[in-house]
Amino acid sequence: MKRIVCAALVFMGAVFLLPAQQRNQPITRFAVVDLVRIYNAFFDAARATKEFNERSAKIQEQINRLTAELQELKTSLAGAQAAGEEDKAARLEQQVNQKTRSIQEYYQTSMAELETQKAKLIQSDAFFTQINDQIRIVAESNGYSLVFNKQENSAILWYSPSVDITNQVIESLRGKAKR
Repeated sequence: MKRIVCAALVFMGAVFLLPAQQRNQPITRFAVVDLVRIYNAFFDAARATKEFNERSAKIQEQINRLTAELQELKTSLAGAQAAGEEDKAARLEQQVNQKTRSIQEYYQTSMAELETQKAKLIQSDAFFTQINDQIRIVAESNGYSLVFNKQENSAILWYSPSVDITNQVIESLRGKAKR
């Protein structure tokens, strides 16, 4: 009987002491952020991004203009072929092929330039420092010990939306930009 009482007392002591020990140890809390969303939201207001967007728009306008010219050539080619004007059709077909190659080259070159410009924007040291500072501030103020980038960490199999601090970081950056 003494053994049972002793075992019961040890068991009850362990049950009552365990929660007390757990309360004294800090719980590690994790959060996630979507850095791509942060970059996009923050860069919308930045001068460099405006320049990037203006350059993108100009390139698109040029592509639209060149495509319209190509369409006119194709329409003329179809008309010449329908009218049986073989010499004119051959000349127009050469122009269509040349214009098509020209558009493709312009598109490839322009997209490469835009990608380089975009990469420079994203790799800005000042930008990264500011984002990291805001992530730290938001995480610390919410009691998170560790923050994962949900875009780059394939180890994250699931997370609750309640630990996604992306919107808080974006709002914090916007608030700082308005000052």
